[in-house]
Amino acid sequence: MKSVAEICSDLIRFDTTNPGSAERPAAEYVATLLADAGIEPVVFESAPGRTTVVARVDGDSSDALLIHGHLDVVPADPSEWRLHPFSGEIEDGLVHGRGAVDMKGTCAMTLATVLGMAARGERPRRDLVLAFLADEEATGDYGSRYAVTEHRELFDGVSQAISESGAFSVPAGDARVYPIAVGERGTAWMKLTAHGVAGHGSMPAVDNPVATLVHALSRLASHEWPVRLTPPVTAMIEAIAEITGQPVDLDRVEAEIPRLGPLGALLHGLIRNSANPTMLEAGYKVNVVPSTATAHVDGRYMPGLRAEFLQTLDELLGPKVVREFVNLEDAPSAPYPSPFFTELSAALVAEDPAARPIPYVMSGGTDAKSFAGLGIDGYGFAPLMLTPDLDYNGMFHGKDERVPVAGLEFGVRVLTRLLA
Repeated sequence: MKSVAEICSDLIRFDTTNPGSAERPAAEYVATLLADAGIEPVVFESAPGRTTVVARVDGDSSDALLIHGHLDVVPADPSEWRLHPFSGEIEDGLVHGRGAVDMKGTCAMTLATVLGMAARGERPRRDLVLAFLADEEATGDYGSRYAVTEHRELFDGVSQAISESGAFSVPAGDARVYPIAVGERGTAWMKLTAHGVAGHGSMPAVDNPVATLVHALSRLASHEWPVRLTPPVTAMIEAIAEITGQPVDLDRVEAEIPRLGPLGALLHGLIRNSANPTMLEAGYKVNVVPSTATAHVDGRYMPGLRAEFLQTLDELLGPKVVREFVNLEDAPSAPYPSPFFTELSAALVAEDPAARPIPYVMSGGTDAKSFAGLGIDGYGFAPLMLTPDLDYNGMFHGKDERVPVAGLEFGVRVLTRLLA
């Protein structure tokens, strides 16, 4: 049987850039591994090449747990990487390449866990539904959204789910903190359009849409969104204070973040809404004032703060800028505290006695949003023990992405404890 590092390396070698090469070859690889282990996969496409694999493993309880991951990755420019981003090279105890962290490493841990259990004849404590999805790095229209609408029956009986962006180690003195995600910020990707009067670039502009849009974007980019502490984030801060023995003033959290070091870095994207201009397009000739200008904005809002976010956004943009949503998704949350959170924590502590699990809210979004629509509680739990020099969050969509082999092996042991 292949090791978890070998599976991770194999998956990285499939260029599943989104937009770009599609997930079909990687999905076929996953389906073959499952079928060879006696686990029957269901393979389907939402469009040519946009392929998802789902499989069910019978357990001792029909209350099923979903483990989902995505096979697509964001683009990578080989000229910016020390090793080729699709080499999957294993060097100095690290697996290198695009997707090592986000999230082919996690898919490899899931596969190595269930394949290992199958080889040993071990039956999981509850039914497992495994989903290896397309298109998470865009809107999920070709992946999780398609799966939950067109193949809803594959997720029957699922009450809880685990996936990416949680349970990674963060150094904290003699302890290691493992943030387990119990929610994530909502997504509001928007296209902004300003209309005006076309004219000659040498003449005073009657109504220049480029200027209108740029002024609006400047107001948006310079806006200081107020700190809004949701209950899970408050619980996270209180847990950090207890673990470190350093009280944190909740009334001035932002000022407290720097002294908390790596633990403080976890809070940066969790204490307020945000809206970042990311794309801008206007005009076709230097001496022509165009009639329209467009921009795209990546907006994120905390659970429960959608109405406040949109109201502030409209005030900043002003009446002459029209917004339309490219992708609008609610901010899902899972119960905390809960018996399942306790189970997840226990699996970590059993493998790492120095582990200190805490609740966490993800600043970005995952496919958990789609499954939340089916009433499935999603937790970010992709256990990974890291060396202190690795900036886990910095490698998401960054260059020279890599993951420790020992960290992947740790994750397999934790998942096995959770599932067996």
